[in-house]
Amino acid sequence: MIVDFHHHFVPRELIKDDPGDKLILSYDENGAPSYTTHKLLFDHEAHMQMMDETGIDVAVLSCAAGMAADIERSRFVNNKAKDLETAYPKRYIGFAHVNPLGGAEAMKELARCADELGYPGVTITSEQDGLYLDAPQFEPFWAECEKRGIFVFVHPALKLNESKQFDAYDLARSVGREFSLVMAVIRLVNAQVFDRHPKLVVQMSHLGGGIAALLGRIRSYQDKVFWGTKGNAKHGIAPAHDFDHYLRHNFIFDTGGFCGEIASVKSALIEIPSTRLVFGTDYPQEIRTSGVTGNFIKEIQKLGADGEAILSGTAKSLLKGRV
Repeated sequence: MIVDFHHHFVPRELIKDDPGDKLILSYDENGAPSYTTHKLLFDHEAHMQMMDETGIDVAVLSCAAGMAADIERSRFVNNKAKDLETAYPKRYIGFAHVNPLGGAEAMKELARCADELGYPGVTITSEQDGLYLDAPQFEPFWAECEKRGIFVFVHPALKLNESKQFDAYDLARSVGREFSLVMAVIRLVNAQVFDRHPKLVVQMSHLGGGIAALLGRIRSYQDKVFWGTKGNAKHGIAPAHDFDHYLRHNFIFDTGGFCGEIASVKSALIEIPSTRLVFGTDYPQEIRTSGVTGNFIKEIQKLGADGEAILSGTAKSLLKGRV
């Protein structure tokens, strides 16, 4: 069984104009490209055709329009995901969408998604509203997710807190979002979020922003004595365990976000065990055709036991009997 953990949709009702065959590109206030809208986002017959042609059995649905949204939009997206589960039984599973900073109403919606809708995970962004994931304001959200036993899918923020340095060449999307994910991993570990919530599981998208290539440097800077930061209120904070402990106990990394390039997966496997990786396509954004998706799957299958773990093995523990 092949499960796609990074698969997007947007309800047709949330797209103002019919894009037809066009791509509609949105920009942030600094002129950085932010989001591409097109008809594949709501053409679910095309989704099913792609999945059938490539052998994907199940896709777990996330919606950019529902990430860090207000409560009305969160509920709307969550209900639409459930409608799709019903319309395409055993092919779609929904992610819950709630604003982690939304207070009691958002936590009530999270409970509804877990208890009534049966969603196994919830999706948030890597940063929002000028805050990062180690901010104390996120603490009630982490506690609620651990309490309910649902995992957290961290998607790159579509609008970065700071995008001025990414003012050209589509840098915010190509590398800025990856930087945001790497920072999110480091912040969650060092802020001791997992020490307070040891059963919390976080699915970090895009192979954690390609964090495997940086782990040698990240590990070194965990040595606060060597680098002279021990005792500093901000930079000297350290978790209870070594950095890799959290990579192997609290994080899952998906293969979405690298446009189907198998080299990125192979690079990740040098540092991250296949048992901590899940398959993701980022369809229909960074991948939009059956050909690219199918080739990506074939290349992962060539990895043997590692490929099997990525495509289906780890999925079973996350989806709690849904597959």
